[in-house]
Amino acid sequence: MGRTKHRKKIVILGGGTGLSTLLRGLKKLPLDITAIVTVADDGGSSGRLRDDYDIPPPGDIRNVLAALSEVEPLVEEMFQFRFAHSSELEGHSLGNLMITALTSITGDFAHAITEMSRVLNIHGKVLPAANQLVTLHAEFEDKTIITGESKIPDYGKKIEKVFITPADVKPLPEAVNLIRQADIIAIGPGSLYTSILPNLLVEDIRKAVIRSKAKKVYICNLMTQAGETNNYTAYDHVKALIDHVGEDFLDTLLISKEEIPENVQYLYKQEMASPVKIDLDKLETLDIDIVKKDISVVYNGAVRHDAIEVAKWLFEYAGQ
Repeated sequence: MGRTKHRKKIVILGGGTGLSTLLRGLKKLPLDITAIVTVADDGGSSGRLRDDYDIPPPGDIRNVLAALSEVEPLVEEMFQFRFAHSSELEGHSLGNLMITALTSITGDFAHAITEMSRVLNIHGKVLPAANQLVTLHAEFEDKTIITGESKIPDYGKKIEKVFITPADVKPLPEAVNLIRQADIIAIGPGSLYTSILPNLLVEDIRKAVIRSKAKKVYICNLMTQAGETNNYTAYDHVKALIDHVGEDFLDTLLISKEEIPENVQYLYKQEMASPVKIDLDKLETLDIDIVKKDISVVYNGAVRHDAIEVAKWLFEYAGQ
């Protein structure tokens, strides 16, 4: 879909299922959408293709393209189809293979995404946080450094900080320009250290976000994540963002005011996860507006952001 100067411009930074879920809600509204997607994944199909073809991992990009697509459901289902019963293809999705093929044909990962965006008739624009291989590292409280996005949650200790190599990786100039032009920059929801922060660790993206006159919103996670944010409160999430960016840059924090049902909490407890506690006393020490809304839903025992409700609030917020 073409970009319209009369529409509010929203840039969303993230990765994983949280980003793609939110985008399915946002594309229903008259907004000019740009998704800037992490390229730090190194597990599963994405990791194998990354290693075999020396390209950024396509998985998170694929999910975002599918979320923003305006094609027949069967075409999207085919794009997301994951192969089984084959030693060579098992675990690969058709979309990952198509993006890899287009990268080989065009010689450029970002160009491949642009072409795939046309094929899928996406609503908005999808850009990788970087157009080259990026490796994520985490330093833990015991000063151990673990390399590789997929390995970080397995170490089992508190993360002190994450960083990327190469440290001087450059984003696409278009991504920086769109951040500068944005009316709203939305961060999250998603895995704090492995999906959200890798975008902000790209130095020119970090600077562009700080300097942008856009309203900056963090959509707080609903549940903690085992091995990544164990026992984290809302304040802990925000503090990690501020610490990595290097200054207070957020204008608004969006949190859910709904209680997670006890039976659902029990299911998450088996996975070493729990609801993110809203510690208002600490949050109020920050120079940030706190907005509480009914934005969570439970589906098949899983807690998710209500994409429609979050999107509606963002649209209203953009118009303020």
